[in-house]
Amino acid sequence: MRVTLFRAALAASLVATVAAPAVANPYEAFIDIETEDDLADLLATQQISQDTYDTLIDLYYRGVDLDTASREDLYSLPNLTYDEVDRILAYRKEQGFVRDPADLVAAGVLTDDKLLAIAAFLVIRDPLAGRSAVHGFVQAQTGFTAGDDLAPPAGIRGRLLYGRHLTAGVAATLTRLRAGDVVYDPDREAMLADAPGVQLHLPKAYVAYQDDHYEAIVGNYRIGFGQRLTFDDSSDYTPNGIYRDDQLYHSTGLDRECTESTGELGASPCSSDFHYVTPDLSWREALLGAAVGAKHLELGQGWAQAYAWGSYAPRSIYQYELVNRAICDDPRLDDDPACAAPAVLVRPDGDRLQPAPALAYSTLPAMYTEALAGGNATYFVTQRNYLGVTAYGARTSWLVDDGTSGAGDPFSLDFQEWSSRPVGGEFGAIGVSAAAGLGYLDLGAEVAYSFDSMKDGAGPTAGGGGPGAVLRATLTRPKVSELEASLRYYDTDFVNPYGRPIAQPDELEGQRARDELGARLRYTGKHGRVAVRSGLDLWTNPSTDIKKGEVYGRAEVQASKAIRWGAWLDIKDKDLAEGGRGQCYDETFEFDEAGEPIDCKGMQVTSTARLRWQVDKRLTLSTQLQHQLLDSPDYPTGFRQDVSAWLIALWKPPVTGDRLRLRARLRYLSEDVADSKSLEESLWTYVDATVRLRTKDRLRVRADLFVWMDDRDRTLQRSPSPELTLWAQYEARY
Repeated sequence: MRVTLFRAALAASLVATVAAPAVANPYEAFIDIETEDDLADLLATQQISQDTYDTLIDLYYRGVDLDTASREDLYSLPNLTYDEVDRILAYRKEQGFVRDPADLVAAGVLTDDKLLAIAAFLVIRDPLAGRSAVHGFVQAQTGFTAGDDLAPPAGIRGRLLYGRHLTAGVAATLTRLRAGDVVYDPDREAMLADAPGVQLHLPKAYVAYQDDHYEAIVGNYRIGFGQRLTFDDSSDYTPNGIYRDDQLYHSTGLDRECTESTGELGASPCSSDFHYVTPDLSWREALLGAAVGAKHLELGQGWAQAYAWGSYAPRSIYQYELVNRAICDDPRLDDDPACAAPAVLVRPDGDRLQPAPALAYSTLPAMYTEALAGGNATYFVTQRNYLGVTAYGARTSWLVDDGTSGAGDPFSLDFQEWSSRPVGGEFGAIGVSAAAGLGYLDLGAEVAYSFDSMKDGAGPTAGGGGPGAVLRATLTRPKVSELEASLRYYDTDFVNPYGRPIAQPDELEGQRARDELGARLRYTGKHGRVAVRSGLDLWTNPSTDIKKGEVYGRAEVQASKAIRWGAWLDIKDKDLAEGGRGQCYDETFEFDEAGEPIDCKGMQVTSTARLRWQVDKRLTLSTQLQHQLLDSPDYPTGFRQDVSAWLIALWKPPVTGDRLRLRARLRYLSEDVADSKSLEESLWTYVDATVRLRTKDRLRVRADLFVWMDDRDRTLQRSPSPELTLWAQYEARY
């Protein structure tokens, strides 16, 4: 059944790919949003993946200026094909600027539905505005859960744009659940951390300059190039240059307040404490330093670009990614108990020698610094044809040590083999990227070689680095279709923490783009009233010769102007040859009892039915039913079955004059319908109201009610239950 089912889905996907014309950038769904909550709904209902959500939420917060964006920036916008991107650029070149995006519809460059779908991602500026014009926004948010005994989390972010070239941004947040500073205590021969408490953080701050030829930034930033193989710290699908970073994120779930284990005590303080509280706001750690780039230097028949960047940033780390190299020669030797992650004790409040508990499942702040420098030089014959070179090198320095040096050190930190940074802490890469445009065909390729300071490891891995390569081809039929095909190869020794190319989420020693040989095909199409999206990804891990696959097909039918329905099928298999019933596909927890990542070989089959009804121009109703079959060790002869049902409503009351927007969502989830004591069964609903108080100001208030319905012991001990959480966000634009 296993291979037959996958082959049937593969055949259906290929038929859809060949038969249906298409329209879109290779995201899994047509993206049509107004706010970030719309994106959250797409993620929650599994219409898009976590990778796509991360890309689009960053794009939403950053925005794209049609008047200045590069070809790569425009292609990162959802739903646009390369043909549409090139027509936007041609229109801009002919007119000199894009004064109003609606002009693109009038000129036949974009259709009305395409423009409306990307509108939420656009930054609109008047090209005739004075050079000293000041624009920007300030956004503040906080949350509270009934039963909280902590101060509420809070965050504020702001951005100021002066004229058309200068931008400054900042983000600050108040946290209560993050561990405090970590030091080494020679008396205990262990690390001590301040207990979680109220802390003020300034994780984001920058000043940036950009014009038609140059750009520079000081502070926090991201940067990326080519096929994302050699260096990419952005989340763009086709990055090229510097990206601002001032985002804060909030989670809708609750966090357990007590995160301590036994340590030096007789029992864990958390053994009977299952109290949950509002989570802190979070952020992604970015580069910290300076970057400068010359975007357009006339040279011969084309132009050149050149970038240089440097970063010296303190980094946090998940506590189980650490190892004490003073007692562990090689953390890749899993059978050596000395190579387990060292304990992190909570600093006692009173007598410094009194027994202390240990932290558990915690991220430790400012454990090491990462010094990094890189550069890129690219020559463009045209916007579609270029050849470039990118290189970088990095070195880590630990901020927590025993204050001694030499062979007799009792304590010397390093990375576990499954951490995102390689053992030894020195790494880098050099690569060459190229692109060519031939009629309706766009080709992109990048080859790179990584280097590191790791020793040879057990099994197939060795130290020193290895090669990687990506080839991507995109075929566009103007106003009709787009098909993307890609090939990738990442050697078992290709270790590049700043490589973010096309890759599946399986990892080798903490690296996603490693030990992988694969091919991927993505297609979006529309055949009359039927829109089709399909994809196929086949890959293997050369070190184990395990063959894996994923195939999906999605059809949406515009039954009438008001009604659209769809049916999806998605099959993922982590071992096409030898997996089967009784294997795991996914685990509730990411790591096993020894702290090592779990290697699953099972299959998951997801079928989904959706219905969207545009009742009128102010009310939209959507419903979705989803059923999953997945392998589990609890079902040696069959599948575990999960089900979920969704109802989403969006209403704009007419009496408010479009100043009020209401959204409500109801979800039922059962992760194992046959056993209420094994996994989650829950009912989750929220109501979100967005009110426009002034022309450019808005207030968002959201209330979430989460009811746990399963009979697991830890569910019965949860407090509060049910959970009522309130979030508020105010944004003022000027």
